[in-house]
Amino acid sequence: MSVDIIVPNFNKGKYLKKAINSVLKQSYKNWKLYIIDDCSNDESRDILKKFYRNKKIKIFYLNKRKGPGYCRNLGIIKSKSKFISFLDSDDFWKKNKLKNQMKIMTKDNLAIVYSDYFTFFEKDNNQSKYLISNVPNNFNFNKFIYNSSINTSTLIIKRNLLKNVKFRNLLLHEDYIFKCEIFRKNKNLEAFKTKNKDVFYRIAKKSRSSGKLKSFYYLWKYNKIFNNLSFFKNFLSIISISLNSLKKYGLQK
Repeated sequence: MSVDIIVPNFNKGKYLKKAINSVLKQSYKNWKLYIIDDCSNDESRDILKKFYRNKKIKIFYLNKRKGPGYCRNLGIIKSKSKFISFLDSDDFWKKNKLKNQMKIMTKDNLAIVYSDYFTFFEKDNNQSKYLISNVPNNFNFNKFIYNSSINTSTLIIKRNLLKNVKFRNLLLHEDYIFKCEIFRKNKNLEAFKTKNKDVFYRIAKKSRSSGKLKSFYYLWKYNKIFNNLSFFKNFLSIISISLNSLKKYGLQK
């Protein structure tokens, strides 16, 4: 079974090579990589030139910045495989990431899987400082709106779940709303956690989610607009998601 991997990139040149190499080193070899560069103005193009000749890698350049959601949507459109995986350009994988997850997906006929992951902050490359997530073993929509802990770089999704779902062009939380809509538009869908921890998630100094009040505001707004949550459910969602974030990352994010 082939897996398509979608990597959006904007000015993450200093991390991009490591992300790509973590795909090239995968023990599971049946994959194609789609990189969408979002009009970067750093060294990203120079890095990407080194991979032009690899027939398993497709690179697309945008002439105007469109945002990560647009890039991922374009990657989904361009890709063809039954299974889709995502990797942010400043994250990276262990070599058995795809192998471990595809084995479980095919064996148990699962439609969407995720895993725990290692978190580290941009200034820290010391493995002893990695934070290890403890994500719940399964999710549906009603669980996910109170604990949005599925990291996008850990996901593998069957393409048929995305027939009526796409990333929205939002200022924040487009990953969260995307996952919510997968659950809402595929009734009775349940996502399952695979046991291996094969993903490293980097939190940059200038993360888009670093402004707490701004993040709360947009989470409230998008929960109301897209998830149709009542005032009470929306309030509980924000409190619960915030407490989970504090538990995972402390006050650093």
